[in-house]
Amino acid sequence: MKKLQILMFGAPGAGKGTQAKILSSERHIPHISTGDILREAVSKKTELGLKAKAIMEAGELVPDEIMGGIIRDVLFSDKCKPGYILDGFPRTINQANILDGILKEIDEGYPIVIELDADDELIINRLSSRRVCSECGYIVNLNSLEDPTTCPNCGAKNSFIKRKDDEEDVIKNRLNVYHQTTKPVLDFYRNKAKIISIDAALPVEEVAKKITVELN
Repeated sequence: MKKLQILMFGAPGAGKGTQAKILSSERHIPHISTGDILREAVSKKTELGLKAKAIMEAGELVPDEIMGGIIRDVLFSDKCKPGYILDGFPRTINQANILDGILKEIDEGYPIVIELDADDELIINRLSSRRVCSECGYIVNLNSLEDPTTCPNCGAKNSFIKRKDDEEDVIKNRLNVYHQTTKPVLDFYRNKAKIISIDAALPVEEVAKKITVELN
């Protein structure tokens, strides 16, 4: 069976993490979230993890080269032998070139790019309606709750809080960054990799079904 390499692509709030988790469960391949592997490298005190920790503690962004090194370590690990779903990297053309070098080093072809396509209005509506339960940390969307006062996970009443990065002005800024620095990455892969584009406005289950059909 051919190794399945997938790169999840889309704006913040398009549903990349959700679809990556579904695919990971279905295909039995790891979901490589950049946030998760960065935290793991820091907690394991790897050489790159310690460098990243010092940079983050200074309030700075982890440089592409260090992030690329952490990605390289994971892609070279045994858990990625059957395949992987990469979520959150590359976010810039420079990161795409770094990943290009890693894949050439591993001697593997380009991953399949799954683009979750959503217009800005949908993203703003989706993220500004997102809340976190202060009791259990469960994340919900108020638009999809029958009872917007009760956490469906732990049953807590009136426990929902809005995170700062879900404020509308912050979302708009994140979208601007996405359009300026991340969206061009799609063009980087345009003539190199297979790109599957799915309408992210569809229900979660429908998006997952369409991805499955395209991959089969």
